[in-house]
Amino acid sequence: MNASEERRQARAKRQARVRRNIRGTKERPRLSVFRSSKHIYAQIIEDVTGKTLAAASTVSKVIVGDLKSSGNVEAAKAVGTAIAKIALDNNIKQVVFDRNGFLYHGRVKALADAAREAGLTF
Repeated sequence: MNASEERRQARAKRQARVRRNIRGTKERPRLSVFRSSKHIYAQIIEDVTGKTLAAASTVSKVIVGDLKSSGNVEAAKAVGTAIAKIALDNNIKQVVFDRNGFLYHGRVKALADAAREAGLTF
C-alpha cells in the first residue's frame, strides 16, 4: 500500500466517523466541503431526501472570474461567501458543517469562516 492510498483510507475513516453523527435535516441541512488540489467545492444537502439544495465551487466561472488561482485560501473564501449568499436566497439560515474528513484548517477553515461572516449559522 502506497502513501496516497493510506491517506485516502485515513480520510475515508474520518469521513465515516463524522457522518455517523451528522445528518442534514430540512430545518438544518448539511454544508459539505470537498477539497482537491486545484479546486474547492461546497454543497448544502438535505439528507432525508438526498437532495442538493445549493452548490458553489471554484469551477464556476462566476466565482473564479477575478481570482488568480482556484486552489488557495482566497478562492475558498469566495466559495464560502457564495454558498452563504445562495443559501440565504433559498431561505436557509442554519446548517450543520461537514468537513468531509478533511482537517479543519487552511482552505476548509477559510470557507467556513467566510460562510459565517456572510450570514450562515453553524
